Amino acid sequence: MSVQGRLTFNRTLIAFIFLIGTFVTILNQTVLFTALPEIMVDFGISAGTGQWLTTAYLMANGILLPVTAFFIGKYTTRQLMIAAMSLFIIGTTIAAVSPNFTLLLIARIIQACGASITMLLMQTVFFIIFPKEKRGAAMGLVGFVVAFAPAIGPTLSGLIMNQFSWRYIFFMVLPVAIMVLILTLIYMKNVTEVNKRQKMDIPSVLLSTVGFGALLYGISIAGSGRALSATLWCIVGAAGLTLLILKGLRSEKPMLEFRVFKSYAFVLSTIAVVISFICLMAPQTMLPIYIQNIRGMTALESGLILLPGAIVNGVVSMVAGKIYDRIGGKFLGVIGYILIAASVIPFILMNAETALWMVGLFYALMIVGISMIMMPMTTEGLNALPDHLISHGTAMLNTFRQIGGSMGTALLIAIYTEVSSHAVESGRFSEGAQSQVYGINYAFVGVIIFAIVGLVGSSLLKSRKGKVALSSK
Repeated sequence: MSVQGRLTFNRTLIAFIFLIGTFVTILNQTVLFTALPEIMVDFGISAGTGQWLTTAYLMANGILLPVTAFFIGKYTTRQLMIAAMSLFIIGTTIAAVSPNFTLLLIARIIQACGASITMLLMQTVFFIIFPKEKRGAAMGLVGFVVAFAPAIGPTLSGLIMNQFSWRYIFFMVLPVAIMVLILTLIYMKNVTEVNKRQKMDIPSVLLSTVGFGALLYGISIAGSGRALSATLWCIVGAAGLTLLILKGLRSEKPMLEFRVFKSYAFVLSTIAVVISFICLMAPQTMLPIYIQNIRGMTALESGLILLPGAIVNGVVSMVAGKIYDRIGGKFLGVIGYILIAASVIPFILMNAETALWMVGLFYALMIVGISMIMMPMTTEGLNALPDHLISHGTAMLNTFRQIGGSMGTALLIAIYTEVSSHAVESGRFSEGAQSQVYGINYAFVGVIIFAIVGLVGSSLLKSRKGKVALSSK
């Protein structure tokens, strides 16, 4: 019997609580992009060190997401949401008053723990409370949150920093997080299946933490001139994940079910989602550098130039979800990646005098393509799984999306840094704006290669004409 038939709950209210909670937690992924220069000055740190405020956030997400799949089977919806928002509130409060960089970094990790639980729980709950023929539209709302929140982060932080210090970025989100916690305490219902006798598989938790953690760390330091160290960490991570997979395949009820990758549609959809997230992180990492460091604009002006992309994304995400319910994900994926590839070309060709309205326009077009891919492909992949594997599939999708985000950010920064430095050392350009633009151009060459891979993967999906859901077992 379905959950809808067993429980009485207000689906709209539950969805509202999750959407607001997820919005405020995901917002924190990119909200410090434009605040980073001021934080660097306040704490006397380099750009590479400051970047860990974003990288560590993504890493903590990637480490905790696999374990969250176990939590969803062990604890109730209400218990998990209360825990998630409490962690996020604690982390946000510490971040707002941090006297040094170390404590701020710890606070960001605590925030990320709450965010990862909220995100994974929301997607699992949505697949339970919405019927299959409405999942595309429901996940369109999720897509609005997942892409709109990080897209608007730089603009919002720029507006705040125009009048206040970076600390007020955290003070701003704190009341919203507290409101979500109060709504959860009063109105949240338990809709997930719970097995309280389920025991924590400690060896699997350790292998998962070492595997995903070491891999993410290795990727994150790859662009800092520590190639040998990065390689060793990636090898350790790969070994940990290999042992985790082998252990899981021998277990009837593994902590994390890697058998989801037996689904061809799930594999292709995961690849599409991961690449779309890399493409999302690319302009949000590179364009603020271009607008602020090269063009001399303020954080607020940088955010306003990128704001149209965030607004367009909100509309496209919801429309794409409804289109998905009618025709499936293949068409959306192919068109989305073509649009991304086309909109990246001007960034490869731009120089230090490129009109900023063109930067904003093509950024918006790129976001449109990403919005056509991210949640429709997530729905495509999860709909290909039986119901009892949804939480595991959601964990896998989100974990690999975070790994992809960390990998993409590290790779792009490495390309930008190395190409800029080589251009100066070779005498092609003097140190300054031209060499930096040259590095950004080549970083976007990497993005277009990713987009082509995503296009090929999306084209291999079967066209299901909206009838994408397999019968559950």
